[in-house]
Amino acid sequence: MSNETPGADRADRAARVAALRPAYQADLADGVDRFLAPRRTTCPWCRSDRLTTRLRTTDLLQHKPGRFVLDRCEACGHTFQNPALNQTGLEFYYRDFYDGLGEQRMGGTFGGRTGMYRGRAESMLPHDPTPKNWLDVGTGHGHFCAAAREVLPGTTFDGLDFTDGVEIAEREGRVEHGHRGAFPELARDLTARYDVVSMFHYLEHSTDPDRELRAAHQAVRPGGHLLIEVPDPESRYARLLGRWWLPWLQPQHLHLVPVGNLRRRLTELGFTVVAEQHAEPHDPVDLLAAVWLALDHIAPREDAPWLPEPPGALRRVLRTSVLLAGIPVFLAATLLDRFAVRPLSHRLGLSNAYRLVARRE
Repeated sequence: MSNETPGADRADRAARVAALRPAYQADLADGVDRFLAPRRTTCPWCRSDRLTTRLRTTDLLQHKPGRFVLDRCEACGHTFQNPALNQTGLEFYYRDFYDGLGEQRMGGTFGGRTGMYRGRAESMLPHDPTPKNWLDVGTGHGHFCAAAREVLPGTTFDGLDFTDGVEIAEREGRVEHGHRGAFPELARDLTARYDVVSMFHYLEHSTDPDRELRAAHQAVRPGGHLLIEVPDPESRYARLLGRWWLPWLQPQHLHLVPVGNLRRRLTELGFTVVAEQHAEPHDPVDLLAAVWLALDHIAPREDAPWLPEPPGALRRVLRTSVLLAGIPVFLAATLLDRFAVRPLSHRLGLSNAYRLVARRE
C-alpha cells in the first residue's frame, strides 16, 4: 500500500503532466490529420465498396484532439475505423492510455475483475478441462492469467503483448513467460506450442484481424482451441446509445467484427466453432458508462498534457458540480445495468460482447 497522501498524489500527477506537455504540444503543432491513413473505399474484410458511415465521434475517454469515423460495410456488416490511425497516430493515442499517466487507472480497472476472468477460463472447461499450456494474447499486465490459474491450477499460462505490461506480468509472476511484440511476427517461433490461445478484447485493436487469426492458427496445436471474445457491433445498445456506447472506444478500436463473419473466417482457416456465447461475456456497464461518458464530455477531467494549459478554477468547479448532479443518474443506470438488463441481455439483443470457442482440426 502506498504511503503517499492524496495531496501528494495530485502534486505528483501535476508535475508529470507539466513535464509531458511540451512533447504533446510539439506533436500537435502540425495538426491531427497527420495521424490518419488515407481513407479506404472498400471493406477490409470482404472488399465490397458498399460503405456507409455508422458513427462520427471524438476521443471520449482521454479527450485527446481529433475526430474519428466508423464505416459499416453493407455487404458483410463489418464496422471499421475509416480513415484509420496510422503508426504515428497509434503511438500518439495509445500513449498514456494503458501506461504512463493511465497505468494506475487501467491497472485498478483490470485488476479488480477477477470474477469476469474466472468466467472466461471456465468457458474452456467443457472443451478441454486440463490444458497443459495456454497463451493469452493481448494479456496486458496478466490479470486474466493470475485469475485463470485458480480455475486451472495445472495449466501453465504465458502472455503476449506489444507493451511493457507483459514484462510486468512476468516479473509479478502472473505469467510464466511474457512474449513482447506483435503476435503475427512472433507466431513462427510459437508454432503448435499451445493447447489454448485466447484473445480477450484484442482483435478489435488490431490493424489486421485476419493476420492475427492466422497467427493463432499457427500457435495452436492440432486439436487445441482458440478462445476469442470481442465487442458485438450487432448489439442493440450500439444503435440505441450511439457515440456513448463504450465498446466503440475510439480511436483505439479499429475493427468490430460481426459474429457471423468471424465464424466463417475461422472455418476457412481450419477451425471448428464448438461454442458461441452472448449472455456470458456481457459486461453490465452500458448505461452507467454512457452516463459517465456524456457527463465527462460536458466537463472534462482537470488537466492533461495534450491541453495547451491547465484548466482554471471555474472549469474545475463546473466538473465537480456536473458529477455531483449526476449521482442519482449514475445510481439508476447501475441498477438498470445489473438487475434489469443483465438477466435478459441476450434475449433482448443487448449483449455487448460475444465469445467463440474454436477447435483447430
